[in-house]
Amino acid sequence: MIDHITIAVSDLEKSKLFYERAFEPLGYRLSFGKEGVFWAFDVGGSLFEIQHTDDKPPLTRVHVAFRAQRRAEVEAFYRAALEAGAGDNGAPGPRPQYSENYYACFVLDPDGYNIEAMIDAPATPASSTAIPQIPEA
Repeated sequence: MIDHITIAVSDLEKSKLFYERAFEPLGYRLSFGKEGVFWAFDVGGSLFEIQHTDDKPPLTRVHVAFRAQRRAEVEAFYRAALEAGAGDNGAPGPRPQYSENYYACFVLDPDGYNIEAMIDAPATPASSTAIPQIPEA
């Protein structure tokens, strides 16, 4: 189990707002941080941290996948991320090249990082219904 991941971001406030909105459907929340330095999000018992850098994008080649509990969460994450300014890097859908039950989406965050929401479990009525609603900004 990973304890935490830290990525460098060029605009800390923009990235903070982006991740707050994109993580909402997954139930991930801002945990702590220091204005102008870093922010840490609780991602199911581990931390995903963003830290300011003066380097210019693209910063590094980073891919982070966040596990969802239901396919509906993958879809809601995708919509929330796009509404928060993400670039589309792969709409929600099956990814049989990874495994028989892999279902995921991919977005590019404000610095171009490839951020994925995924579930690797058979589809069930409960996993694809009751899509969480994204509040208006």
